[in-house]
Amino acid sequence: MVTAPIMSACETCVVRNRAICSALDTQEINALNQLGRRRAVTAGEPLIWEDDDSLLVANVIEGVLKLTTSTEDGREQIVGVAYPSDFIGRPFGHTTKASVVALTDARVCVFARSDFDRFAKEHPELEHKLLERTLAELDRTRSWMMLLGRKTAAEKIATFLLEMSDRLSDNVGCQVFPGPRPRFTLPFSRQQVADVLGLTIETVSRQFTRLKSEGVIELPSRREVEIIDRAALVGQAG
Repeated sequence: MVTAPIMSACETCVVRNRAICSALDTQEINALNQLGRRRAVTAGEPLIWEDDDSLLVANVIEGVLKLTTSTEDGREQIVGVAYPSDFIGRPFGHTTKASVVALTDARVCVFARSDFDRFAKEHPELEHKLLERTLAELDRTRSWMMLLGRKTAAEKIATFLLEMSDRLSDNVGCQVFPGPRPRFTLPFSRQQVADVLGLTIETVSRQFTRLKSEGVIELPSRREVEIIDRAALVGQAG
C-alpha cells in the first residue's frame, strides 16, 4: 500500500468534475488537500472492514471496489460496487456497515473520517453533494431490489451488462469516455457475477453463451465483453 500527499493533484484529477469535491471552489479544494492522501490499493486488498470503527472515507479515482457484508457463518455477499468518482466510507457515523475491498488495482483519495466530518460541517455545499449522492445511492438500491426480486435470469444479466457499460464508461485509466462503452473488461469473475445477481455460475455462463450466439454480445476473452446490439440488450433487460 502506497500513500502520498494529494498536494495540487486535484487540479488534474480525472474525476475532479464528478466527485463530491466538485462542489468546492479553488480555495476550499486547497484546504481539503491538506486533509487527504492519495492511496494505491491492489486488487484483493481491503480498504475498510465491516463493523470496524469508521476511521476513514474516500473518493475513488481509478479502479473498481466492492462493498460486502458477511453472514454469521462467514459467507460473503456483495452489496454494492464503487466506481471512479464514487464516495465510500461512512461520514458522520461511528462504525462501518460494509467492508470495502478492491476488485481491481485502484487509486483513492482518503481522508480521516473525523477531519472530513468537520470540514463538511463547515462547507454546506459539500454536505449538499453528500446528500445528493446518498439519495442517488438509495435510488440505485431500490432498482437493485427490483432486479433481484422480480427479474428473470436473462433480464438480470442484460441489466447487469448495461450497468457495467454505463458505469465503466466514465473513466478508464486517465481517458474519459463520453458515453456507454461498447467494449469493457468486467471487474468480476463469473462466480462474483452470480453472487451479485443471486444466480448460479452455470446460469450466468449459459446466459452469456446465449447472448453471444444471438449476436447481442461478443466475448473476446473470459472477462471482456463487447456489446454488438445495444438495442437488443436493452430489450432483454425488460
